[in-house]
Amino acid sequence: MACVKLGSKTDAFHKQGQAWFCTTGLPSDIVVEVGEMSFHLHKFPLLSKSGVMERLISEASEGEEGRVITIPDIPGGAKTFELVAKFCYGVKFELTASNVVYLRCAAEHLEMTEEYGEDNLITQSEAFLNQVVLRNWKDSLKALQTCDDILPYAEELNIPKRCMESLATKASTDPNLFGWPVKEHGGPMQSPGGSVLWNGISTGARPKKSSSDWWYEDASTLSLPLYQRLISVMESRGIKQEIIAASITFYAKKYLPGLNRRQGNDYSTNLKPVSLGSPPSEEDQKLLLEEVDRLLPFQKRVVPTKFLFGLLRTAMILRANPSCISNFEKRIGMQLDQATLEDLLMPNFSYSMETLYNVDCVQRILDHFLAMEQITGGVSPCSVDDEQLIGSSGPSLTPITMVAKLIDGYLAEVAPDVNLKLPKFQALAAAVPEYARPLDDGLYRAIDIFLKSHPWLAESDREQLCRLMDCQKLSLEACTHAAQNERLPLRIVVQVLFFEQLQLRTSIADCFLVSENLDGSRQLRSGFAGSTEGGWATTVRENQVLKVGMDNMRMRVSELEKECSNMRQEIEKLGRVKGSSTWGNVSKKFGFKIKSQMCSAQEGSVTSQHNASEQVEKLKERHGKQKKGSVKDE
Repeated sequence: MACVKLGSKTDAFHKQGQAWFCTTGLPSDIVVEVGEMSFHLHKFPLLSKSGVMERLISEASEGEEGRVITIPDIPGGAKTFELVAKFCYGVKFELTASNVVYLRCAAEHLEMTEEYGEDNLITQSEAFLNQVVLRNWKDSLKALQTCDDILPYAEELNIPKRCMESLATKASTDPNLFGWPVKEHGGPMQSPGGSVLWNGISTGARPKKSSSDWWYEDASTLSLPLYQRLISVMESRGIKQEIIAASITFYAKKYLPGLNRRQGNDYSTNLKPVSLGSPPSEEDQKLLLEEVDRLLPFQKRVVPTKFLFGLLRTAMILRANPSCISNFEKRIGMQLDQATLEDLLMPNFSYSMETLYNVDCVQRILDHFLAMEQITGGVSPCSVDDEQLIGSSGPSLTPITMVAKLIDGYLAEVAPDVNLKLPKFQALAAAVPEYARPLDDGLYRAIDIFLKSHPWLAESDREQLCRLMDCQKLSLEACTHAAQNERLPLRIVVQVLFFEQLQLRTSIADCFLVSENLDGSRQLRSGFAGSTEGGWATTVRENQVLKVGMDNMRMRVSELEKECSNMRQEIEKLGRVKGSSTWGNVSKKFGFKIKSQMCSAQEGSVTSQHNASEQVEKLKERHGKQKKGSVKDE
């Protein structure tokens, strides 16, 4: 820390209890009381340097120990007045970054101007502040920290602003270009030329290049009001929002203990917040949290999503201002596609404890995301191509597709909660647009878990819930599972079987088309280059593989047609019992139209399959139970 020595005389002051005495050989003729401390001094050195002291001495009345004057409000108190007295007597002492603000304010308060002496304390302290302290990062920071104790006096002299301007200028400059020695994070001292110093000797070695986070730890030592003002000055200096946000993140992690418990690996800097001896009170943490909300840039991808979730959890625990909680939810909603399932699983901190997880909060965050997608012109149904709709997955997933997958995973995690009501589950699932899900497998899994955990749901509620998924967007694996799922309503099972058959028919048609294209391309190639023995062998192998694949698919289609035909016959028998005469009524009831040729059984070409008959028997048994239940209701 830089310093300047003032005065030339040896120290003649000594302390006895709560009193200071100056041993100059002359008896004291004035007593100055500052707080609980009294100074036994002489009139002439004081009135020759200070206009205030001159007036107070002239107005003071004589007492037993001479004239007594009281100075109750001097900046810095008795400790600062001790240095002022030494200056008036010409006694040696050091002017440093730790005391220059106190002395500058005290000198102004006591009117220690050039009118009362050349190179008076105002001039000396002001020169040291401008020429030494404000040119150095560490000294500027120290001076700013001391402003906290005497902030009203320092504000009158514009000292905090000058310190902040100095710090902001240096923070926005590459520290490798500084023209003064810089010591960062316990690293080696550097010479003005940039080489590493060892015991003051240049080693010639070049230090490692400094990163933009070198000032975070120093800035975090400031009180919240001063830190907030420093950040505002830095923003006005044009420092990048990412750097500002990272500094605020560091500050919050230092003073909000709850954030460090869930610290992730995506923290944007290598610095670790210093652990505090005693954590701040809940009220102080709440104030800090709300100030962090005001300081953080309201921009997308500036603050790590995991950190925002940590702030949101802390705000809920501390019962922060509702507007503060809402702002954190909006920030998360802007970049929800960067969140993980672990982030979304926030416990419910409300007293009611209706559900294990805070589903309402996730619903609000999703609404914010969808609103931002609409405003910024995100993906629309028309921009989702056929390849995505049939389930292509790759690195080019759109944000809304990633969010849809995330929400489906979240629904599957919260579905086992028996306290989760159907409307909440249904609202969250329905909030995701249909075009955002290339496949509905994730949604089907969540619905199946919910039905398993809520077996008391009525049949109408089950059907209403299952309408959320599109049976056409289920994979073959999901279709196979759904066709045998006893928890699904009968109507949904029939739809699944129908669309599975449709998918297989489409696949066979595509295979025929590919085969024709391959044959045409081979003929074209043979016309130009002629066929070779190796090419002919390859063609034969390809045709054999394709033939086997088409035969397998024909078998599967035949099996499904057999199942569909048997189901139609059984349902028609049941329909005649209830007075329904035509298959058309049944097909309308199930919500789709089936062409007769699709369900025509090809008994001559297909053998009876054991799995199909078992499935039909299960459907008959379930439908019979439903019929008995309806009769009892009547």
